[in-house]
Amino acid sequence: MKTLKSDPPDTVSIPRISVIIPARNDAAALGQTLDYLDGLVRNDAVEVIVAASGDPGGTERAVAGRAKLLWPSGSTRSTLMNAGAETARGEILFFLHADSFPPASVFELIDQALSSNDVAGGAFEHLFVERGWSLRTITWINRIRYRLTRNYYGDQGIFVRAALFREMDGYKDLWVLEDLEFTQRLKRVGRSILIPVPVLTSGRRLLARGPWRTFCFIVWLLFLHTMRLDTQRHAERWRGPGDSPPGSPCPRGRLQQGVC
Repeated sequence: MKTLKSDPPDTVSIPRISVIIPARNDAAALGQTLDYLDGLVRNDAVEVIVAASGDPGGTERAVAGRAKLLWPSGSTRSTLMNAGAETARGEILFFLHADSFPPASVFELIDQALSSNDVAGGAFEHLFVERGWSLRTITWINRIRYRLTRNYYGDQGIFVRAALFREMDGYKDLWVLEDLEFTQRLKRVGRSILIPVPVLTSGRRLLARGPWRTFCFIVWLLFLHTMRLDTQRHAERWRGPGDSPPGSPCPRGRLQQGVC
């Protein structure tokens, strides 16, 4: 007797890449980034996850059903990104800031970079959206740094194999420089790739606080980190007011008190 084969049951498509966006009181920037991603995400191979803190109404309007929206307890980028990674289903995690725009071929470029099994992850070149000699000069200084060290910042669009990220226990619970610390550990477990195509990121933090003043503060934090000294006590100054978008100027009175 001939046996008839039944149709296979419906299966849920597993995405290849999970885009994880941390957003803290940042609905306006988040909305622009999601608008941009709408033109890049064309199939089920990519999922978008927003891990948010603050401004629930504005954030929900910005997301508008275009991404999975999470509300973890905590507001640091490390907390938000780890929460996004915990629920992500993709084989690859791509961490994108809420004010950043990856290249149009971002997903193909990540796939190509990870085609070799010895590659653990990596990041993209960095370029500010805004023009101006100060931001351009800072961009080139940073390019020399990360090309030599392979230590990346989050606004470069860090990507990593999901299984490896979990083996590494994700981002450490830091208030500042969590991205730098993570990419330093990443180099120890596999090859770290720099994709020579830029992620465009807003320079609003530098423009709001003064490009060179902010750059010098970053250099100071890097020095403390390199010397294994405490950087976390400066985190509030870097993050800015907790009820405002990242990079907002700190009120003069609070700045004088060293609060932010």
